[in-house]
Amino acid sequence: MRLIIAVDAMGGDFGPEVTIPASLNCLKKNANLSLILVGDEQVLKSSLADKTDDFSGRLSIQHASQCVEMHESPSKALKNKKDSSMRVAINLVRDDKAAACVSAGNTGALMATARFVLKMIPGIDRPAIISTIPSIHGHTHVLDLGGNVDSSAEQLFQFGIMGAEVVKAVDNIDNPEVGLLNIGEEETKGNEQVKAASKLMENSDLNYIGYVEGNSLCAGNDVDLIVTDGFVGNVALKTIEGTATMISQLMKEEFGKNIFTRLAAFFSFPVLKAFKNRIDPRLYNGASFVGLRGLVIKSHGGADSLAFETALQLAVVEAEKNVTQKISDKVASILAARKIK
Repeated sequence: MRLIIAVDAMGGDFGPEVTIPASLNCLKKNANLSLILVGDEQVLKSSLADKTDDFSGRLSIQHASQCVEMHESPSKALKNKKDSSMRVAINLVRDDKAAACVSAGNTGALMATARFVLKMIPGIDRPAIISTIPSIHGHTHVLDLGGNVDSSAEQLFQFGIMGAEVVKAVDNIDNPEVGLLNIGEEETKGNEQVKAASKLMENSDLNYIGYVEGNSLCAGNDVDLIVTDGFVGNVALKTIEGTATMISQLMKEEFGKNIFTRLAAFFSFPVLKAFKNRIDPRLYNGASFVGLRGLVIKSHGGADSLAFETALQLAVVEAEKNVTQKISDKVASILAARKIK
């Protein structure tokens, strides 16, 4: 059975300049994949030229007359942009014409539109944003990364349940280790929400290992999933991104200081290249909006072709593994168990 994904081809800082090459590359690597490019038909046809001939009908265009701007108010986009490429792509998921939507557009507008159109999985209060960050042992999944500024203990518990299902599917881990981000590993530390969430996780079937500190995000325990609220998660993510940028810039400056450091850089090139590939943010692009009754993947707005292709590939994996249904089934089983008690 062919997998169909809807692409908001107009979204992001660069629109079709990035989304079309990424889509074509993704089609080349996934023989069972079909893509629907959503956006201005004339613009997309012009950008594609004769490139569709190579894909045997696996690439089509769905016209949308509007585009959500990157800094547009989510409420205005929801009210006034009903024929935007973002909205139409999400509608295709709602109508079962696509298994997922991928967009590099305005995060707030994408979240608001997706929640309005797709609705929530019964038993889930709020959607959350989950993605991966590079770490010593490979990568770590983290949520929430900005979907909710403040979260109750119950919502943090829900994030843990949903995140664990994502990790199981994406990383093929049967029983992923789940940690709760806190200011210390001691039971006495943390605010009341975190302490209460910890109790809920302890009394569930999650493979909960307890509190983890900020160093576990990249260099600490071999934990598969870290749960936190969106405020802390987003600050942590942006801090990591800034640190990576700083390290890269300082290394360039130091290696370029004089002929001796440039010579050292020449001999160190294989190591430097391998290091860059391990932490390349483009290879970690793509965040899932979990908790919705449909699969939506958010790409970074400034993504280049490789980064957007990474987000598309994430959508392929999560759609093939039926992550949304697995989350829904897990939540339903938890609700049923609570009623029995």
